[in-house]
Parts: sequence; structure tokens; C-alpha cells
Amino acid sequence: MISSEDEKLLGMLRRNARASISDLARALNVSRSTVQNRLQKLEQSGVVKGYVLEYGSAFLSQLVSAHVAIKVRQKLTTKTNVELKQISQISELYAISGEYDLIAVVQAQSTEQLSHILDEIGNLDGVERTNSSVILETKFKR
Repeated sequence: MISSEDEKLLGMLRRNARASISDLARALNVSRSTVQNRLQKLEQSGVVKGYVLEYGSAFLSQLVSAHVAIKVRQKLTTKTNVELKQISQISELYAISGEYDLIAVVQAQSTEQLSHILDEIGNLDGVERTNSSVILETKFKR
């Protein structure tokens, strides 16, 4: 379990993972060493795994994103997951319940590229069928 102070720190890092220790300490009204110790504890306990690249809104607004539901032949699930991981335009892959087995989040630079990626996914050994939904607008994201 993490403390409410750690939750505040995580919230700030979620908004800006590049914030300096000094800025975080000032915003939380604690010392720099307190922030460093909390971060170290969160990293060691596995709460914080790492810090990632986040695309800017100008770049993201130019991408075409889609959710792709994927039905997989059960005996080929592992192989299909490995092959899907190799497609760099798939930013996320979720195992789900229901008619389909997976949902992939695909980000392409154009509808033409998206079409090619969807064909690539559909042609993978083990993929029985797909169902795609293009994301028109993001209402909010946390």
C-alpha cells in the first residue's frame, strides 16, 4: 500500500515524468531528500517501473488511432502475441473476455498506413478475424 503523499507524487510524475526533484519537492512542500527517498522506495518496491517517452499533442493529433479486436486460434495465442509485439505501431495489447481475445491499440501516420497494419494483423498466423474501430476524438485520458 502506498501513502497519500506517494499518490500525490505519482500524480505529479504522471503529468510530467521529467519534473525535477526540486520542483516536485516545492510542489509537495517537502525536502528534496524526502522526494528522492520516496522515489527510490517506489522504484525498489516495483510501483514505479520506469519513465517513458510521451508524444506531444501536436504529433498525436496527426496520428490515426484505432482499437482492433482480435480473435486468435487458441493453440497459436503465444506465437500471435509475439508477432503482434513486433508491430511497432501497436502501442498497447490487452487480453480481454468475450467474443474476441485481444484488443490492440494501433497508431498510424495515415489511414493508408492503418489499412496496411490492419492487413498485416489479419494475415498473421493464428488470427481468425479482426474488428476495428477508428478513434475519432479523445474525450479525456488519465
